[in-house]
Amino acid sequence: QVQLAEAGGGSVQTGGSLRLSCAASGSTYNRYSMAWFRQVPGKEREGVAGIDRDGRIKYAEAVKGRFTISKDNTDNTLYLQMNSLKPEDTAKYYCVAAGRYADFVVATWTRPDLYPYWGQGTQVTVSS
Repeated sequence: QVQLAEAGGGSVQTGGSLRLSCAASGSTYNRYSMAWFRQVPGKEREGVAGIDRDGRIKYAEAVKGRFTISKDNTDNTLYLQMNSLKPEDTAKYYCVAAGRYADFVVATWTRPDLYPYWGQGTQVTVSS
C-alpha cells in the first residue's frame, strides 16, 4: 500500500515558477513508475510528465522545455519543477504511482488507469 502527499501548489503570475513535490510512504520499495497528472473542472485528466522505474522520462507536448520531472529514490520523493508558467497550466495537479512492475515501454504512460495510487492533489493557478 502506497500513500502519496503533494505539496508546493499556489498562485503565480504568467512567467513565474513553482516546484511541486510528492512524498510517498507506506512501502519500502522505491522504484515505482510515477507521474504528474492535472485536471481542470469539466475536462479529463491529462498526463503532464512521468518517470518510470528505469528512469525513462515522458512529457506532454504542452510542457516540454518548461517543466522538469525528477525523482529521489532514496527518500521516495517525486518533484515537478514548473517554469515559464502560463494561464493554461492552471489545474489541480496529482501525483500518481503505478504498479510495482509497470514501465513506459509496455504501458502507455498517459492512461490514468495505469496508476492505482493517487494523491489528494494540489492546486496551481496562473494569472495573466
